[in-house]
Amino acid sequence: MEVSELLQITLLTIRVSGTAVSLSSIVGIWLGSYIAIREFKLKKLVVTLVNTFMGTPPVLLGLVLYLLLSRSGPLGFLGVLFTPAAMILAQFLLTLPIVTGLSTSAVESLPRELKEYVDSLALPDFYKVLLLVNEARIGILSGVLAALSRAVSEVGAVIIVGGNIRYYTRVLTTAIVFYTSSGDFDTVLELGLVLTVVYFAINTAVLLLRYKVGEGSA
Repeated sequence: MEVSELLQITLLTIRVSGTAVSLSSIVGIWLGSYIAIREFKLKKLVVTLVNTFMGTPPVLLGLVLYLLLSRSGPLGFLGVLFTPAAMILAQFLLTLPIVTGLSTSAVESLPRELKEYVDSLALPDFYKVLLLVNEARIGILSGVLAALSRAVSEVGAVIIVGGNIRYYTRVLTTAIVFYTSSGDFDTVLELGLVLTVVYFAINTAVLLLRYKVGEGSA
């Protein structure tokens, strides 16, 4: 594989997964924190559903999205099937329950006295959530890392809605599938090495960030 193509595949992988997890973090952290601090009738059901969706089979999600986004589907008019946008949507839906569920757990693990104090403040819910997110930031950051790892390693959903089109929607995981089926194991090893380096870089960056966050809370 040419270096230019490998670079393009790697950058697309980072762009798709990074965008999807950024969006799911914006929604999931707020949603998870709100679920944790509020009591409502269907709370247990909502938490159960979130935990259930955390284990959604990627292939099933990809199939549902394919049916929705295909020309004959209700969202076919968007014209995003077999584009990076569809891949971002798939990874967003896969990682949203992860960020939401782990954010809920992180906020719920805070001392009860702290949550009661924040809830007693005469502040809008938005600011209460921000205060609790700040206190639970290390646990929430771990949730974001788990979501990012899931997104980068995802293959089932993105290959269905992205189509694994060369120079357009082919990412590291789908490229590995393609070259494995082609019997080009030298290229597979190259791609696997790059994917490992991407994992290592992500984990190193998050570890440094957690260290700085931990210092800030000390």
